[in-house]
Amino acid sequence: MKGKGFFKSPFFILEDMKIANQHVSASFKTKGAELISLVKDNQEYLWQANPKHWGRHAPVLFPVVGKLKKDQFTVDGVEYPMSQHGFARDKEFEIEEHNSDSITFILKSDAETLKVYPFKFELRISYELINSSIKTTYSVIDSGKGPLLFSIGAHPAFNCPMTADEKRSDYWLQFEYAESLETHLLEDGLFSGAREKVNMSDNKLLIKDHLFNKDALVLKRFKSERVHLYSPHKKWLTFHMAGFPFLGIWSKSQESPFVCIEPWFGLADNASHNQKLIDKEGIILLKPKETFSCNYTVELF
Repeated sequence: MKGKGFFKSPFFILEDMKIANQHVSASFKTKGAELISLVKDNQEYLWQANPKHWGRHAPVLFPVVGKLKKDQFTVDGVEYPMSQHGFARDKEFEIEEHNSDSITFILKSDAETLKVYPFKFELRISYELINSSIKTTYSVIDSGKGPLLFSIGAHPAFNCPMTADEKRSDYWLQFEYAESLETHLLEDGLFSGAREKVNMSDNKLLIKDHLFNKDALVLKRFKSERVHLYSPHKKWLTFHMAGFPFLGIWSKSQESPFVCIEPWFGLADNASHNQKLIDKEGIILLKPKETFSCNYTVELF
């Protein structure tokens, strides 16, 4: 299985797959089309899903982002159950195309998804290595006869610290621009309506041990399209996220040695939400045969 374009349709389902170039290698599993390893110069950048802290690597959030009120939504007066972040992260994807340095996964609606989500769709997740970067592209097609309502987002976790002689609290996130940020507070996964100022030093967000005591930082208004992860010794990565309206930053606990940088098209429910999917903040509406596409890039140093 070497060389560019070693297979293309028909579809395959395999346990995990790998792509590589002269700078970076990346591995994936077909469950959730999830990135599970990202290596440059023998350094593993991606969190390795230790269940003691958090048993995932970089799940896709679809067809909702965050938690729904009472774990359900309504369409045309009918209630549908939906767990936090949706079902795509736990579904088996097919491989549509696999080259030496890129791979595309596809998930289509079926009888099981229609029981909990009454829309026909095609979701493609593509990964491409470009020099020392990995570009992730999400594409959603409305394959039904009516409008498609959805949200989509990323949830990649990066090792923090990267080396054994450092602590997470040694690190910081540096925004492209000086920001005056507010986080929208969550209670039991739902927005309470309260907001709180994010303490910044110029454009730096220090990853202090207490930073995630109130759950994720959820940012709705920010100027920066790039965020960098630094330690005192070096810049480790730059996260390019142009076009995403919302950003989550999260770690599980004060002791969890990772940080998630999460660009989103969509949000959790507000505690006062009427549960109608059409009225959900950040919801995307597609017409039949229309395609929505977005992408982000992680550049490694």
